[in-house]
Amino acid sequence: MTRILVVDDYEPFRRFVCSTLKQNVALQIIGEALDGLDAVRKAEELQPDLILLDIGLPTLDGIESARRIRQRSPGSKILFLSQESSADIVQEAFSLGALGYIVKMDAGTELLAGVDAVRRGRRFVSAKLGAHIPTDLSDRRTATRLCADGVAS
Repeated sequence: MTRILVVDDYEPFRRFVCSTLKQNVALQIIGEALDGLDAVRKAEELQPDLILLDIGLPTLDGIESARRIRQRSPGSKILFLSQESSADIVQEAFSLGALGYIVKMDAGTELLAGVDAVRRGRRFVSAKLGAHIPTDLSDRRTATRLCADGVAS
């Protein structure tokens, strides 16, 4: 069972994410947060296995939240789920130790595959972000294939 914290300030999207995750019986949503400070607090309290984290959050953005979460819940894996798709943001997300990055508009087709890859310790990147993959990824060939195929293998 993978214990998940879902962090997004937009309630309809958060509901969509939670209902999608519930399709897999191996995934358990243990908490939800609406802003960055709450995300850090809940991550420290709950110590989830996986955190689905938006970038554009109130009070504390997802990037700064991830920095703080890394210190307070170092065992939690982070999968960014965001509208942001700039190369700088994607690379910063990976430099903070995130294992995955999914563009929100692709969540319908990539969310479960991304969660599965990240919970197994593998990197996952939205297919549309192929050009933004950091060059220092140790599993560059896998990441490139993910972008070409759009699925985790």
